[in-house]
Amino acid sequence: MNFFAAIIIIALAVEFILSTLSNRLTLRSLSATLPAEFSDVFDEERYAQSQNYTRRRANFGLLRNAINLAAVLAVWHFGGFEWLDQEVRGFGFGAIPTGLMYFGALGLGSLLLGLPFGLYGTFVIEAEFGFNRTTLLTFITDFIKGAILTVSLGGILMTGVLFFFQWAESSAWLWCWATATLFLLTVQFVAPTWIMPLFNKFTPLEEGSLRTSIVSYAESVTFPLRDIFVVDGSKRSSKANAFFTGFGGNKRIGLFDTLVEQYSVPELVAVVAHEVGHYKKGHLLKGLLIQVLYQGMLFFFLSLVLENDLLFNAFYMTETSVYASFVFFGLLLTPVDLILSLYVNASSRKHEFEADAFASATTGHGKHLIGALKKLSADSLANLTPHPLDVFLHYSHPPVIQRISMLRKISAGD
Repeated sequence: MNFFAAIIIIALAVEFILSTLSNRLTLRSLSATLPAEFSDVFDEERYAQSQNYTRRRANFGLLRNAINLAAVLAVWHFGGFEWLDQEVRGFGFGAIPTGLMYFGALGLGSLLLGLPFGLYGTFVIEAEFGFNRTTLLTFITDFIKGAILTVSLGGILMTGVLFFFQWAESSAWLWCWATATLFLLTVQFVAPTWIMPLFNKFTPLEEGSLRTSIVSYAESVTFPLRDIFVVDGSKRSSKANAFFTGFGGNKRIGLFDTLVEQYSVPELVAVVAHEVGHYKKGHLLKGLLIQVLYQGMLFFFLSLVLENDLLFNAFYMTETSVYASFVFFGLLLTPVDLILSLYVNASSRKHEFEADAFASATTGHGKHLIGALKKLSADSLANLTPHPLDVFLHYSHPPVIQRISMLRKISAGD
């Protein structure tokens, strides 16, 4: 068997087996006994609902993963990559337009493959458990907007990358790294004001006790708060959320309207304090740095296998190209992505603990954040007892019971 083909097949198989194993172990770890910590926010019926919701999502996720893997292997085995390459070459355009067409066709195929899962997940599973508020028109509009953004922004980036690999030869990876870094920073900067408002309405939080409390808290920790926005999350889901995004002069704190409507002022201040903690602890910059370094590594190793005959033979290709190298290298990168995701998730879980501790220290206690976390768990039917392997592989946030336990220890220490 071709060396590169063997690496990719083994990596895809290991990834699927690990995901399936963690999925099944999480379902086995579901406990019929409600953890005592949550007895004030879950009743027996609500707790049973949360377990059913976990089962439905886990089984649905397993099916989706299996079909996605089967689709990749089928396109590969039946020469789909080679067929598409010959089709786009047949238009007789230059290397860059041909490459963009190749990426576009594969991207369109991926979008269409994921569309039935998106529809079923939203209008069947989420609706069954009372979460969905998305209309079919909103879903279609979001789908079209997302596709247009992907084509326009992705097209700009890939045009630059393909150009440099055609022109700059040995230094191409450095030029691509610089271009991708500039692109990433630009998108991060403009996303809060140009991109995110395409999908949600951002309304400045009105004057009142909540705004006064948040502004007062921000001043107490010297946080440069430009504005606080209420996001119309209820347009799509009844689930509540809060987030911090942007940098420089475009920093924003967003509170879903579902959060503002259902939580007390002290709980909302605690949630904001957690988001401020991410900023104060430098988590956003650390995440950005990891992305930049990862991009540099990606372009460097891509340059080593660019138009490699052995790699192209693995996919039954008769002609080499820069653009197809990207696709095949992406599959070759599967084991690296798996390992990196473990590090990123572990770092993210650590950052969540740190942000919780910051919120507890700067608000004077952790009881309001504990209250908010418990309500969020009940409102979203969160799985209270995930298996450790599932947490290790997939969780960017620690299980809520661990977060609450840590906050109680901090409070007891005070």
